[in-house]
Amino acid sequence: MAERSDALRNRERLLAAAAAAFAASEGPVSLEGIARDAGVGIGTLYRHFPSREALTEAVYRTELAEVAASARHLLERDPPAAALRRWMNRYAEFVAAKRGMAESLRVVFESGAVTPGDTRASIVGAAELLLAAGAADGSLRADVRADDLVSSMLGISLASSSTEQTQRMLDLLAAGVAAR
Repeated sequence: MAERSDALRNRERLLAAAAAAFAASEGPVSLEGIARDAGVGIGTLYRHFPSREALTEAVYRTELAEVAASARHLLERDPPAAALRRWMNRYAEFVAAKRGMAESLRVVFESGAVTPGDTRASIVGAAELLLAAGAADGSLRADVRADDLVSSMLGISLASSSTEQTQRMLDLLAAGVAAR
């Protein structure tokens, strides 16, 4: 049976509120605060997501799908080198948002509900798409491996002490993959 439209809207609002809360926090996030920010009661949150881990998994899967899909969307409107740089920003936002859900996300990974391999495959696939388009038009180096690019972006995102530093380091990485 299909979910009612108001229930779907509530679920989407909960996911958006949770993603925003996780992104803004360095530690655990209040489920009551997420429900309040979504404009629903805590009971509605628990009807959709029976545990913190269920909510974390749903947010993670939604964000991962959006990051992966954004590569194709960016290529539709920007040249490959510009699309890659904008996608790097989106990926950095994705990684930064996980800090507020780290403990719950660890439980989700330990349960096997989401695997690091699945995550890596989605992200590497998006990077491959962008790099191939850039190699084809001559704007990006053809010898750059998507897995190396993703490892570099992850390292930058985890090691940076500020958004400004992340941006400077991503600019350096983008310059390094640009065709000479």
